[in-house]
Amino acid sequence: MIRIGIVGCGRILAAHLEGYKILREAGVDNFKITALCSRKAEDAQSYVKRGDGPPQREPVSKIAGDPLAVGDQYLSDFQPETEVEIYTDYRDLIASGKVDAINDFTVHSLHHQIATLAFGQGKPVLSQKPLAVSMEGARRMREKAEAAGVTFGVFENLRFVESVRHQHWAFSNSGPAGALQMAVMGNMGTWWAPNLIVAETPWRHILENGGGMALDLGPHFFDMIRHIGGSEVISVSAKTQIVEPTRYLIRNGERVDPISCNADDTFYAHFELKSGAAGSMFGSWGGHGTNTVLGEGPVFYGTNGRVTGDKITLDGGATQSLKALYEANASTEMKTRHFPLGLTNDFALSQLDWLRAIEKGTQPECSGDEGLRDLACAFAVVESDQAGRKVTIEEVENGTLRAYQIPIDQKYDLLP
Repeated sequence: MIRIGIVGCGRILAAHLEGYKILREAGVDNFKITALCSRKAEDAQSYVKRGDGPPQREPVSKIAGDPLAVGDQYLSDFQPETEVEIYTDYRDLIASGKVDAINDFTVHSLHHQIATLAFGQGKPVLSQKPLAVSMEGARRMREKAEAAGVTFGVFENLRFVESVRHQHWAFSNSGPAGALQMAVMGNMGTWWAPNLIVAETPWRHILENGGGMALDLGPHFFDMIRHIGGSEVISVSAKTQIVEPTRYLIRNGERVDPISCNADDTFYAHFELKSGAAGSMFGSWGGHGTNTVLGEGPVFYGTNGRVTGDKITLDGGATQSLKALYEANASTEMKTRHFPLGLTNDFALSQLDWLRAIEKGTQPECSGDEGLRDLACAFAVVESDQAGRKVTIEEVENGTLRAYQIPIDQKYDLLP
């Protein structure tokens, strides 16, 4: 039995608890959550028992499919007999002897600190993306995990989304779309537009806290590109903007609590893959009026056709449902690997990936190494903007290029 301690009880926790509940309903019974930690005890207590304790905070999003729109989830819904300890200091939780493994769902700047303590006690970790507040923090996490010889996972759920799994198959060796050649993706004005504080977390707009859209959503986008394309990103050329330098909360229909932003809310990036494929992406938390989305989500072109959302159009053929094509033609081995136990919830799949790796003493599909590469790609966006040139992922990953990160590393004592 893997006793899990969760550090960080913000609004995203409800989506994680929903994932664990789905696992239990699917017959996965090798875990129980025995401890929660939050700076405010009442935030942790609000997730323990339905009908008891403080009320949970309302979801901050109403967008369908957004994990931050999930609410009303309790530990008692799927482990009613488990006693749950409450902590307000992650150091006390890790040292308590009450947990065997750690889920870290805290702010970016705490990831390397929590992981260092957990790995020092031989505890596996599943860390929220982005992996760390800077590349130096991420490198230290990987080194500590390797030294401890424990399972180190990164909660990068996008690659576990059902449609992304289908797209991965479409561009694999056995897939109908052929090898990936080009990709383009963009989304403006959908999230927190035109000038709301993202997820009601002001630190996301402060450079020194590892804020900014490129670092918040970039790891998602690049992990998806690497997964679908089956190749590493090798270079990035990018520009960033602060479109809305002042952002607000909305209370009773009024703008309140303005903050000044010094981290990007908008980015535009061109990337190249080792395979020779290339593409462009853009994203913005700004945008007045209405939103703009390319295709039915990201658009991918392969040597045999085009894929966007659930639509695949092959050369000389009609547009078809990619899901239907996958179900009819993908191998049983791939389907089992993509959707073990028939699960399709991306949170549950990511959690199962990590739990199975702990049992086997291996690394999960979305490992610390994967998270570090995703983070290097995201930092390449802001480093490219600051350097005014195309940058390689290698120079960002190994720390040769790190000018943007100096204020972050100074603040968190991460200077090499």
